[in-house]
Amino acid sequence: MARVFLSYARENAGEAQALAEAIDAAGHTVWWDRHVHGGLRFADEIDRELKEADVVVVLWSQDSIGSAWVQDEAAEGRDSGRLVPVKLDACKPPLGFRQYQTLDLSGDLSGSETPSLQELLHAIASTAGEDPSTAAAKKGKKAPPARQYSICVLPFANMSGEFEQEYFSDGISEDIITDLTKISALSVVARNTAFTFKDKPVRVTDVARELNVSHVLEGSVRKSGGRVRITAQLIDGAAGDHIWAERYDRELTDIFAIQDEISSAIVGALKLKLLPQEKKAIEQQRGTNNSEAYDLYLMAREYWISGNYGDTRRDQIILRLCKSAVEIDPDYARAWALMALVQADMRYQGSELVENGIAAAEKALELNPDLAEPHGVKAKIFTLQGRHDEASAEIAIAVELDPDSWDVNREAAMVMFRQDRIAEAAPFFARAAELVETDCRSLAMLICCYRGLGDLSLAEPAARLLLERVERAVAQDKSNGAALAIGANALAELGESDRAREWMRRALLVDPDNRLLLYNLACACLAPAMNDNDTAIDLLRPYMTRANAGQMLHLAADPDLDPLRDDPRFKAMLADAEARIAAAEV
Repeated sequence: MARVFLSYARENAGEAQALAEAIDAAGHTVWWDRHVHGGLRFADEIDRELKEADVVVVLWSQDSIGSAWVQDEAAEGRDSGRLVPVKLDACKPPLGFRQYQTLDLSGDLSGSETPSLQELLHAIASTAGEDPSTAAAKKGKKAPPARQYSICVLPFANMSGEFEQEYFSDGISEDIITDLTKISALSVVARNTAFTFKDKPVRVTDVARELNVSHVLEGSVRKSGGRVRITAQLIDGAAGDHIWAERYDRELTDIFAIQDEISSAIVGALKLKLLPQEKKAIEQQRGTNNSEAYDLYLMAREYWISGNYGDTRRDQIILRLCKSAVEIDPDYARAWALMALVQADMRYQGSELVENGIAAAEKALELNPDLAEPHGVKAKIFTLQGRHDEASAEIAIAVELDPDSWDVNREAAMVMFRQDRIAEAAPFFARAAELVETDCRSLAMLICCYRGLGDLSLAEPAARLLLERVERAVAQDKSNGAALAIGANALAELGESDRAREWMRRALLVDPDNRLLLYNLACACLAPAMNDNDTAIDLLRPYMTRANAGQMLHLAADPDLDPLRDDPRFKAMLADAEARIAAAEV
């Protein structure tokens, strides 16, 4: 029988106990946090039980929809295909979960024979891949077939001998994952989970056992000039035997054909049926048939995700790459969408030399109305213009279209944060940080949210994870000032004030003109372990002399700056900045 993880808000403990007893009576093993024993690390045990569960039952209520814990646990279930959502009252599930059928158990917990509880037991059995025929018969329905196979696509190794080619091998891996997710008969481990194994020596059988998958795909990419060599092998997760293996040595222009051949080979090796609409979806998702435009987009995407945030040179590189991509293929919607994201970000940073991103976003939507990221761009611009209702509507569309998009989660979090909806922003920052394992900024913002919400027990583990990521980023690029500044925040949060000051000095030496860096260093100074208001004021002064209306909106909502709110020097800087912005608008 299934192993069930029950996620709920503390206010719904009574309903959770009733459901746990009903599920347990049906023969399933139920875990909920009443099983946490004294002396155990609370978060560690929850994380372990969540990973080991076959099914994640989430109880949505007016109380739980605002819980970062419940949303994180629900996201884990959603991303691994194990989610069974239940509604306890008239609440509306949060953004990112509304497209999932939710069982309505409001007022229907009186006994194990009620139709709603029987439907829940049926859903648990189906999700766990067990035979739910008994429950289905009671409902008069045919039980849905369980997926026979599951797969993890490990990040393909970059064999080019050049670290700067890493973007290409990662892009190939991500596209293969996306292709395979279009196949309804195959369960695919999410990209963020698969990429936790990147650059780590692993045994395939261990990976399969840890992720509970039947097969693992691994491979390598060597790109040189106009040619590419890709190796791929499909491995039985239990036995460790090769099911299929192939090497492709082709012109770079054949890259899409190679990806299609790999997906087709996996379908053939597992004897799956690829439906016509699934084949069409695989072909459409890339957005271009031009290998040169595709290569430029992947390069721009890598800079966007992992580059020195706040560095105008980095932004200009991304912009040039995107413009080159759409010059080669004017119908490349994803390149237009990335261009819109960068333009919106540069405008927020204060650049008057670029468009605000709306035109590029509209172009992307004209080419592909199903793209989520352009709606995130529009939401950001509307927020900065004070059009909050329109911003909220756009971000709701974005999350509905693609709840697993890193950009969408990041923009949703920022929109909510700048609207002073910090409790709602936190789960989106957490999701963004989970989706991309190199994302430092979302983790830093998540810590800021936890501070503002007074939940320091969550801030510390997030700071430790952030420090690990920053150390990797700085090891790869010692001139990454933005990473050093964020690292100083992590160290300050962990109470390592001496080391935090050392990182601050390094950050100011390598990137003194990065205004966002100055802001982040000021926030580090205001952490309890540092308690250095004077240095924070000195760092903020050059930032405030050029702050625009959007940055002032962020500053007003940022709980990191609360220690300065009553400082006369800070009040004077605020007044000067507001007067300057008002005069400029006139």
